[in-house]
Amino acid sequence: MNKKKNTRENSKNSPLVPERQQIMDFLQSCGKPRTRQHITDALGVIDKDARRALGRRLMAMTQEGQLVRNRRGGYGLIVKMDLFRGRVIGHPDGYGFLVPDEGGGDLFLSAREMRSLLHGDRALVRLVGIDRRGRREGALVEVLDRANHRVVGRLYQEGNISFVVPDNRRIHQDILITPECLNGAVRGQFVITELITQPEKHMRPVGRITEIIGDHMQAGMAVDIAIRAHELPYDWPEEVLSECKQFRTDSNGQDFHSREDLRALPLVTIDGEDARDFDDAVYCEKQDQGWRLLVAIADVSHYVLPGSALDAEAALRGTSIYFPQRVIPMLPEILSNELCSLKPDVERLCLVCELHINRKGKAKHFRFFEGVIRSAARLTYTEVASILIEKNATTRKKYRTLIPCLEDLHTLFTVLQARRRRHGLIDFSSVETRLEFDEKGRIADIRPLQRNDAHRMIEEFMLAANVAAGEYLQESKLPILYRIHDTPKQEKLDDVRAFLGELGLVLSGSEEPTAMDYAHLVETVQKRDDAHLIETILLRSMPLAVYSPDNAGHFGLGFPVYTHFTSPIRRYPDLLVHRAIRYLIRAKPGKSYPYDKEAMHLLGEHCSMTERRAEDASRDAIQRLKCEFMQDRVGETFNGTISSVTSFGIFVELDGVYVEGLVHITALPADYYHFDPVGHRLRGERTAKLFRLANRVRVVVTRVDLDDRKIDFELAEKA
Repeated sequence: MNKKKNTRENSKNSPLVPERQQIMDFLQSCGKPRTRQHITDALGVIDKDARRALGRRLMAMTQEGQLVRNRRGGYGLIVKMDLFRGRVIGHPDGYGFLVPDEGGGDLFLSAREMRSLLHGDRALVRLVGIDRRGRREGALVEVLDRANHRVVGRLYQEGNISFVVPDNRRIHQDILITPECLNGAVRGQFVITELITQPEKHMRPVGRITEIIGDHMQAGMAVDIAIRAHELPYDWPEEVLSECKQFRTDSNGQDFHSREDLRALPLVTIDGEDARDFDDAVYCEKQDQGWRLLVAIADVSHYVLPGSALDAEAALRGTSIYFPQRVIPMLPEILSNELCSLKPDVERLCLVCELHINRKGKAKHFRFFEGVIRSAARLTYTEVASILIEKNATTRKKYRTLIPCLEDLHTLFTVLQARRRRHGLIDFSSVETRLEFDEKGRIADIRPLQRNDAHRMIEEFMLAANVAAGEYLQESKLPILYRIHDTPKQEKLDDVRAFLGELGLVLSGSEEPTAMDYAHLVETVQKRDDAHLIETILLRSMPLAVYSPDNAGHFGLGFPVYTHFTSPIRRYPDLLVHRAIRYLIRAKPGKSYPYDKEAMHLLGEHCSMTERRAEDASRDAIQRLKCEFMQDRVGETFNGTISSVTSFGIFVELDGVYVEGLVHITALPADYYHFDPVGHRLRGERTAKLFRLANRVRVVVTRVDLDDRKIDFELAEKA
């Protein structure tokens, strides 16, 4: 995704330009920094254009933190100079940390070093020593990349001075606004500020107000603020809108040529009541030795072509983003809600995974092909549960022609799930919530989502198709994006085992436990009073899943190979997988595959980032809405569960409303408390009072801070 890289280097201008690894190998052999002239002579770069291209490459390697250029013009390897490149994490109190790309522990950055930095910047830092608290301390060498170009915040004015306080508290510096850059904004409004100058050692950042979001406390601003604070693309460029004019809302019959016709089969979509895009349809039939399962996925790759403006925008967005009452789609509505949506009783193009599954739930063989379907019904999870589980006569009558297929689907689901349980299905119990709103756009209620067998059934079929796609593409050796979930890190496992040891429990699996070891432990503790505590500890020991062209398996699901194939309307990695499968299906001689492994590395990093960005933005909006919801409940008392323990207090999730707040350590019964990160607890020195993760407590809501999105509690009964 790094378009600047090719622009800076322009490495294809000459075949005589040394590759990055050649340059790094040369500098490694020298044992000291070398000037551009030294490098040019040593590597035999003679051509004038090649020399210029080498200069651009050295500049790119410096900007990306592979090399550093000293005051004498010498280029040196960062690893040889006690230098670290990485991402800056800011703290509201002014200091920060550098998280090195290579791992190995963060470096502390003092408030003085942070004067030139903002949260999210990429920087090159020199190790200068160990501070009084035993932390590695760094000093800024160079800013590699600025993360903040637009900042959302609230405008303040003191005398003749105007400044914006960033909504993201990790951006610790206020942004100065000169009078001519106010553009009509007044005190107290939420605004978008474009940074004119980034912070420097002796100068604060300066900005220009480009948009007024709304007045402070105005209803319905939570999502607007989150969208802009996380710099989410939400407007469609003109080039994209222009390309969309070629599409109709119905499929073109000419597109059916050479596709397998599945229109006579009763494939159905099964989604939530409020779903608008339907990208998967399923069909199942019983056979002598098992089942034939069809998973038909919207053929987005037929419409969104590499190199198009649509593709560039989809790649930029990376994923659809779901907010309460609003969605920012990855693709324009003509595709996401119309042409690619598998609506009932209309022809739609699909990429189909056909699996033949035996009686034990094992996929004996599978194939992928291009097809055309006509969905027989748009079913909801509630309706399917009513038909299959509750045996509701009215619903069964309404869908009587579909019941044989639905019952086959359900039977196959039970077999597939039983097989996964035998092979290590980690079944964590968790609660998802649904926000319900009033006419003013404020939360009226927060309700838990009830999952049933219909949800689990569709999930099981999607997993089967994703595994088949991963196996199919791995065999082909094409560079693709796998969905990988690494095994827990050793230090996390050591902490988990130490914690479990106190409870008389053991996590089997020696040095490298498997998903089956986790699943066995979860199943073993189900009837214990502290089951929720143990599940939480196990869940938090796992790393995040990411996208990568290097297959490492999926630990949490227990699959040796896994990819994302089933949601190309809303996830860009799925679209890339579709393109790879289409390439293999068509297999035209001489036609080259449009991606290499380096491109997939960049796309994997980018798509992993957009996924985290979407989650963060959605979480921010929901937290602001929950703060608004709790404003009228200050003084009320709730029962709750300790959801997190820190050195500065305990976080508590309230029963019934699923809102989290902090009981600060100063609000706990008077004592000196010692934090045990392994045991996830605070213990009082004098009273031995214990506050541990998953303990039940009763709290009073004492304060709600909308600006900081914080809710404070106190214990209802103090000892």
